[in-house]
Amino acid sequence: MAGGFSIDSLNRAQREAVLTLEGPVLILAGAGTGKTRTVTCRMAALLENGVSPENVLAVTFTNKSAAEMAERVAGMVGRKKGRALTVSTFHSLCLRILKRDIESLGYRKRFSVMAGGDQTGMIRQLIVRKGGGKINLKPGEVMSEISRAKNAERPLTSIEDDLIAEIAVAYQNELRAQNAVDFDDLLLLGERVLREHGEVRTYWQNRFRYVTVDEFQDTNGLQMRLLQQLVAEPYHVCVVGDDDQSIYGWRGAEVANILQFERFFPNPKVIRLEENYRSTQAVLEVANSLIRHNTGRREKELRPTIPGGDLARLVSMPGDEEEAAWIVSEIVKQREEGRVLEDFAVLFRTNSQIRKMEEALREAKIPYRMVGAQSFYDRKEVRDVLAYAQVLHQPDLDVALLRVLNTPPRGIGNTSAMAALEWSRERDQSIWDTLCDVDFTGLLSAKVARSVAELVRQIEEGRRAMVDGVNAGVVLDGWMREMDFHDWLMRQCKTEKEKEARNEGVRTTIAAVTEAIKKGKSLGDFLDQTALDSEKEDDLDKKSGVTLITLHAAKGLEYPVVFLVGLEEGILPHKRSLEEGTRDEERRLLYVGITRAQELLTMTYCSTRVKWGKQEACEPSSFIREMNPDWIQEEDYDDLMSAEATDEELRGFFSEMSALLEDDR
Repeated sequence: MAGGFSIDSLNRAQREAVLTLEGPVLILAGAGTGKTRTVTCRMAALLENGVSPENVLAVTFTNKSAAEMAERVAGMVGRKKGRALTVSTFHSLCLRILKRDIESLGYRKRFSVMAGGDQTGMIRQLIVRKGGGKINLKPGEVMSEISRAKNAERPLTSIEDDLIAEIAVAYQNELRAQNAVDFDDLLLLGERVLREHGEVRTYWQNRFRYVTVDEFQDTNGLQMRLLQQLVAEPYHVCVVGDDDQSIYGWRGAEVANILQFERFFPNPKVIRLEENYRSTQAVLEVANSLIRHNTGRREKELRPTIPGGDLARLVSMPGDEEEAAWIVSEIVKQREEGRVLEDFAVLFRTNSQIRKMEEALREAKIPYRMVGAQSFYDRKEVRDVLAYAQVLHQPDLDVALLRVLNTPPRGIGNTSAMAALEWSRERDQSIWDTLCDVDFTGLLSAKVARSVAELVRQIEEGRRAMVDGVNAGVVLDGWMREMDFHDWLMRQCKTEKEKEARNEGVRTTIAAVTEAIKKGKSLGDFLDQTALDSEKEDDLDKKSGVTLITLHAAKGLEYPVVFLVGLEEGILPHKRSLEEGTRDEERRLLYVGITRAQELLTMTYCSTRVKWGKQEACEPSSFIREMNPDWIQEEDYDDLMSAEATDEELRGFFSEMSALLEDDR
């Protein structure tokens, strides 16, 4: 293969996976078994065996892993072939399908994707309109109920809470009226257009004749049905995953998709990757002994390629303050032995456990990085600039135009905006056409009509400039200056720090547009990418320090030294799992945590922990008894502290002795 790669460097199971190119294939890839390498080599092998890159599709769950996979395959087969492959998330795949075929479902061809803050803003307005403000109903609660219903393909009217159901229906009607879809609609409508329209289905089945799905254990029922519509006989479909790492049941992932793969695609070739290249034997023995207690799993056992290793430590703590302080002291000690901060990760079951750890690290002045910061594309000023970019690209996108109509204020208030919206609906035209319609503007006051005419002029001139070859970023920058956007934005800021951050948000966004156009991307491509990126995962690589991360967010990552905290009944397994019957998933979550450790694993549990401001007694997790004790060293905080104190005393004694000897000389 190109790129200096040799198939001889793969183990037997990996080689079998790479060379099995026809029909349905299920690759069961245990943690740390070289899954990504195997999948990318298999895609390279397809191209080497004469499959056209245009006919190859790989689907994964995050933009980041899609980009990495595309990059790796291109490294093996060459840039040109690599670029012709389609490597995408489920959402961007459906966006592609709908951009070609959404008209079959009665939408206008030019639709917009409602994401992030725009969605929150619309739902917030509907909550107020429907009286939810009085009971302090949060947009997030409504959005997660809508998302859950859509992914389970249940009607929005089936949402149990009547008020939320009413808001959800109004939200969907509003989306439809604005010719917009949200993230969940991308999947729903993508599956629906393939299912209901034979000619559309045939087109995409012929286009993507070889399909690979990564992280298959995370797929839900809707994604599985989408896959079934996309893959025709003889089913050249390869799915890769590990049922032991299925930890997203709470958001709809169905482990049954991987456990019952044969039901969907008959007689698959099942290949198990079990040789682990990440962790020591000690870590794997603990992980294997735990996961064996799950019933109904696909049999597999992680086999070490790194023999021995330090025993896993299990430390009992008096309370969460001591837990945090002791972990910090361990980090300090190991740093003195030559480790760097990025070697360490502290893993939690819930976000509420992180605060104590943060305080202890701050006190010790140790930098740390946390997962879960606000997405850049969700910042208000960034969304404003992107809305202007969408208007520049396609003024007939209602969502974007409504957003910028009076941002910054130009005298086109809410009443005028609602009038434009009503007028456009009655005549089944876009709001842009309405603003250009003299019959409509003739109904407005002279002052508002002048503001509308000025905005229309600005947009038309900007679009003409773009046709003449002016970079869209330059047009946007000119607009922002002309409408004093910067001054208006600064007037809303309360602190210098906020001014700086918002200013930087605007500058970065305009620079990103300018840069994308310079590199030959169209403005439309750039906007599609940012719509999908608004769901972006956190990029840990750009920050430095000790990693504080929840178990759910840690999947796919690895660290030389792992501290797994809070192994207590009610935390891990979580108390909800007893009510919901999801104890197996909690066990998988702990298994994922253990298999993040490359060299050293320390697990802790406390006798008491502060919950909701009160100190409560805790008992050790029942999972502890399921782990093989031969590979675990049990320790007690008090013993560790007294041993350290004794070491201190000894050091003190020896230094006094040597001082005395010095004096004798």
